[in-house]
Amino acid sequence: MSGVSGQSGQDASGASDAADASDASLRTPRPGRRRRAVAPWRSGSLLSLRSLAGQVFLLQLAVAMLLVAAALVALVVQAQRDVRADARNRTLTVAQTFANAPGTVAALNSANPTAALQPHVEATQRTTGVDAVIVYGLNGITIAHSDPRLVGKRVIGPYAAAATGRPFTSTFQGALGLSVVSAVPVKDPGGSVIAIVSVPVRVERVQHRVNQQLPVLLVGATTALVVAVGGSALVSRRLRRQTRGLGPTEMTRMYEHHDAVLHAVREGVLIVGGDGRLLLANDEARRLLGLPADAERRHITDLGLDEDLADLLASERPATDEVYLAADRLLAVSKRLTAPHGPGGSVVTLRDTTELRALTGRAEVARERLQSLYDAGMRIGTTLDVKRTAEELAEVAVTRFADVATVDLLDPVLRGEEIACAPAEITELRRSAVAGLDADHPLHPVGELIRPVPAHPVCVAMAEGRPVLVGDLGTAGAWQAQQPEGARRILEHGIHSMLAVPLRARGVVLGAVVYWRARGSPPFEDEDVSFAEELAARAAVCIDNARRYTREHSMAVALQRSLLPRALPQQAALEVAYRYLPAQSGVGGDWFDVIPLSGTRVALVVGDVVGHGLHAAATMGRLRTAVHNFAGLDMPVEELLGRLDELVAQIDAEEAGAAEHEQDVITGATCQYAVYDPTSGRLAVASAGHPGPAVVRPDGTVDFPRLSVSPPLGLGAGLPVETTELTVPEDARLVLYTNGLIEDRTRDPDAGTAALRDALTGPARTPEATCTAVMEAMLSDRPRDDIALLVARTRRLGPDQVAEWEVPRDPAAVAPVRAACARRLTEWGLEQVVFTAELILSELITNAVRYGAEPITVRLLRTEPDGSPDAGTLIFEVADGSSTSPRLRRAKVTDEGGRGLFLVARFAERWGTRYTATGKVIWAERSLAHDATPEAEGLGDSLLDQWDDIAL
Repeated sequence: MSGVSGQSGQDASGASDAADASDASLRTPRPGRRRRAVAPWRSGSLLSLRSLAGQVFLLQLAVAMLLVAAALVALVVQAQRDVRADARNRTLTVAQTFANAPGTVAALNSANPTAALQPHVEATQRTTGVDAVIVYGLNGITIAHSDPRLVGKRVIGPYAAAATGRPFTSTFQGALGLSVVSAVPVKDPGGSVIAIVSVPVRVERVQHRVNQQLPVLLVGATTALVVAVGGSALVSRRLRRQTRGLGPTEMTRMYEHHDAVLHAVREGVLIVGGDGRLLLANDEARRLLGLPADAERRHITDLGLDEDLADLLASERPATDEVYLAADRLLAVSKRLTAPHGPGGSVVTLRDTTELRALTGRAEVARERLQSLYDAGMRIGTTLDVKRTAEELAEVAVTRFADVATVDLLDPVLRGEEIACAPAEITELRRSAVAGLDADHPLHPVGELIRPVPAHPVCVAMAEGRPVLVGDLGTAGAWQAQQPEGARRILEHGIHSMLAVPLRARGVVLGAVVYWRARGSPPFEDEDVSFAEELAARAAVCIDNARRYTREHSMAVALQRSLLPRALPQQAALEVAYRYLPAQSGVGGDWFDVIPLSGTRVALVVGDVVGHGLHAAATMGRLRTAVHNFAGLDMPVEELLGRLDELVAQIDAEEAGAAEHEQDVITGATCQYAVYDPTSGRLAVASAGHPGPAVVRPDGTVDFPRLSVSPPLGLGAGLPVETTELTVPEDARLVLYTNGLIEDRTRDPDAGTAALRDALTGPARTPEATCTAVMEAMLSDRPRDDIALLVARTRRLGPDQVAEWEVPRDPAAVAPVRAACARRLTEWGLEQVVFTAELILSELITNAVRYGAEPITVRLLRTEPDGSPDAGTLIFEVADGSSTSPRLRRAKVTDEGGRGLFLVARFAERWGTRYTATGKVIWAERSLAHDATPEAEGLGDSLLDQWDDIAL
């Protein structure tokens, strides 16, 4: 049994391996075929009664089990029958063989039959495997027995048939169990029965041999059952893949729906095999192609289709919405190949596009107009110039909508002004743009003033605020009657249709746009009105934006120009020229200034406020005023920028407290302040975040001195400002500018500085010519920032224009110095001012000797800006080592002094005090530009006016 069991296990393992190999073969993708995602096999899915595969699997499993059980039962029953038959055959064969064996009769006829037969009986029993071999006589006495103990005993049993000479076999239930016994007569040569041979055997003895074969039967049955289950599983799995796990009801409903959808859809469907034969066609495809009833299974080329369409269907070429003619229909054909997702072939869909042709044409027109509106939105309003925006509207309209387009605007719109009149009161328009006509056109040219009559379509459109369509100008009698000559020329030029649309924005009429169509184009229709109105509405907003920008830009430019110097002041130290150009996109905060200082010195200022617009311009005005005030105090360069930094920080703080949003705050400004002294040629420059100046030497070389640049104004945080001093030769040119000159969207500051160097390099030029050359070389088409340029050519005061004396601190030294000054004035030819000069110098020197400290110096300066000795300025300077400053006051009646500065202020045009590193300088100026009356005239009255008559 162990050997049988091992064989059974081997068979079962082999069956399992075969099943695994079969399943693996199903899971392994074939070469050249796309692997489809298959859910892993699960017994639960196969045993599910909801799917058709599960039901088929369970049915196959039940049938297999019944067949195996029936076969096993049949084998068992047959085995039982074979056992009994074998027992009967065995006993009968043994009995017949023994009875008919040679020597049996002789042994029976011998003297001692038992002795002769007993050995043979025992040997036969042992060799044949029967229970016993018995030989007994007709009297029932045992002659020989395989069990010697039973010899001589009577045999009891139904042996009468054997005694008559006929062998028999019988089955009986004995004490040892179910047994089979066969009896055969032994006959002598004469045919008489002389004895009976009986051979019994128990069925159990034969059954044992059969039982040894039963495990083999069970293993075979089990193997058969496993193979049947595995085969059923594979078949069910295949079926589950094909049916996608659907149940019979679902499959029935699916195929019903498939047929319903296939034949109800308004789209033809064809399935063509790989051999070019039609496999399936729905009802719509049969209708569209006019297929016969027996079309399926026939080749495509045999169905009577158009040759091109038949070639497409029979080929392996895919297609998408290709149009073919089928009878009187235009079909959109799409074709997809089924490989590699299925067997070779293709799926074709057919759509009838005949009814869509008219709709397609209208849709294409609508699409083109939407595209035109989109293009108009991109092309109209690219600038904030009213005239250019009108030209863009005319150009866009002519491109896709009209043959000719004209734009007429009100004059206030072109100037950026507000519209005050009502639409019905508009009587004049300015032709602003024309597009689509040649030079010899009959319409009003650009720039001409047009006065349409009230009944003109343009006036009606503006008054009523709606488009006015004139489909046929030749039949429009009212239009021709208003301007007969002009109408005739327009018609002769081929223009036959007109559409006038008002330009309205924010409830205000700005003008009108008129679209015209000439010969070769269809007249305007009602469908064109909405497009024309939409196009005009978009353009009107852009025109109004440009108008408002023009207005605000003009206001800002006017404000800024009013805050900038209107004329350069008279001074003898520098020859100055300037250029100022506001930005195209908005006014900035750039400014410049030339400020005469005491002692013939001149201050040059350039600055730039961060930001654009009115706010920047107003802030610039505040800073310029502050610089003038600080410069009037004769502050050093670094101190003036420090004060200006504090002022900008204060402005920022005020703006931050008042602004609702942080981005509304001005965050600073840049400034460059330079003071030139013509007596020494020294230039003191300080910069707060501003690009440094350029110095053009008399030989034409250009230098950009390295300055100690401080942070921009408002960001210095109280840090000290550093000053750079350099000596500038006579006839050199100082070039100060703002960053808008060197910075541009097309170049960086380094490239701009190099370009400026190239523009300045060259032979000597006047400041005016230098400004012109620089602007031509550096100016871009549309500067994005303001540009301020200041060019100053330096001058020097010669030795004959300066006189200087050292004064000891002694009252007796006043008279000699005063006499020396008088002699120098006489040498200069200024005898007429000697008396006044002596008076002023006497008071200043006396004040320095009495209240000042050593060293004390006196200097006379004479300037001649016009080259005439009768013009210019005479400057008196008295310097001492004290930092105390005298104050002008009205002396009391009892005061012995206090009237000297009053006399200085009375006879000098300007006077003041400036501080130096070693003390102070008290200065006074008197103009030589006109002839003065004798200085002594009226002097007594001036002195007497200092006393009150009542007090005296």
